[in-house]
Amino acid sequence: MPTPETSAPDVLVLGGGLSGLVTAWRAAQRGLRTAVADPAPGGGAARVAAGMLAAVTELHYGEETLLALNLASARRYPDFVAELEEASGRLTAHRACGALAVAFDADDRARLRDVHALQQRCGLEAEWLTGRECRRLEPMLAPSVRAGVRVDGDHQVDPRRLAAALLAACTRAGVVLHEAAAARLTVAGDRAAGAVLTDGREIRAGQTVLATGSWSGELDGVPPGVLPPVRPVKGQVLRLRVPPAYAPFLSRTVRATVRGTPVYLVPREDGELVVGATSEELGWDTTVTAGGVYELLRDARALVPGVTELPLAESGAGLRPVSPDNAPVLGPTALPGLHVATGHGRNGVLLTPVTGDVMAEVLTTGRLPEDARPFAPDRFPSTLQEHTR
Repeated sequence: MPTPETSAPDVLVLGGGLSGLVTAWRAAQRGLRTAVADPAPGGGAARVAAGMLAAVTELHYGEETLLALNLASARRYPDFVAELEEASGRLTAHRACGALAVAFDADDRARLRDVHALQQRCGLEAEWLTGRECRRLEPMLAPSVRAGVRVDGDHQVDPRRLAAALLAACTRAGVVLHEAAAARLTVAGDRAAGAVLTDGREIRAGQTVLATGSWSGELDGVPPGVLPPVRPVKGQVLRLRVPPAYAPFLSRTVRATVRGTPVYLVPREDGELVVGATSEELGWDTTVTAGGVYELLRDARALVPGVTELPLAESGAGLRPVSPDNAPVLGPTALPGLHVATGHGRNGVLLTPVTGDVMAEVLTTGRLPEDARPFAPDRFPSTLQEHTR
């Protein structure tokens, strides 16, 4: 039998990744007694994410509604990290360094032209550059780079440091951490009432937030049609080291489509260079493969030939939680007392500030803010949710 906890929090957040931690921190700031259940809080997809805050260069056709939310979160980032660093006593390595998206051959150049036209139609600040102008900005680029788009408003943060800072801020704000996963949602009187954890404890709570990333669609005990329709998409990432003799290697994030395959290089101030990321529909597999490493290095080398001279420090693979429309799932579900914060896909780091604000508003007032209403869970029919399960 589950062992019930004697003191029930106002809010139980299931999942200690970026979305779960920022929700817990903001809820605690608003005076709610908050707990988080996660076997390794501060881990998850943040361990392998690159941390690009790329509202402009991540723009895809058909995602104009998502663009508005991405831009809103990007605008909050400077104040958000300043507040978080003060609250946690930890740095997040936020850098306002800009980004450069480049094209490798004629076909890639045509695709980049189309994306730049979309950026302009959306009123975004993005400057078209010739290949020579790109190399003037980033001398390490290959001579074969044909053209590029400069976006000074796309920045970066270190997701591992961001997660550590959120974890510290939660602890300082009085959030209780339960280092166990959720095994089953507790439902009492047709209302979510907490969860049973894998260690046998039962945590009762006034409100429960499902923020377990790719696993958000897998929790037992949730009534049919209520689970968010998210699936895991595998991404492999490499971390290289830039020796002092090679610095500065790149001054800003560089991303490209190399013969139809996307690749990015994110330089950190501490000498780390993140190269990523594959996008693989392989279920729950998180194996780092020789093929994935080869493809990333092949495309990175085509873009920046000197990259193969750098030491390989780490390889990893993680799972992005992706919804059917590639947008986050935020807010109350059809089950009273159960809310979700998941499905962020490739924008999880970027959307951290706005996710915290949206979920705190929901938890304290019961209302979903206007800018988050297009991302409510009820936009998906229950038949789709059942199929996704």
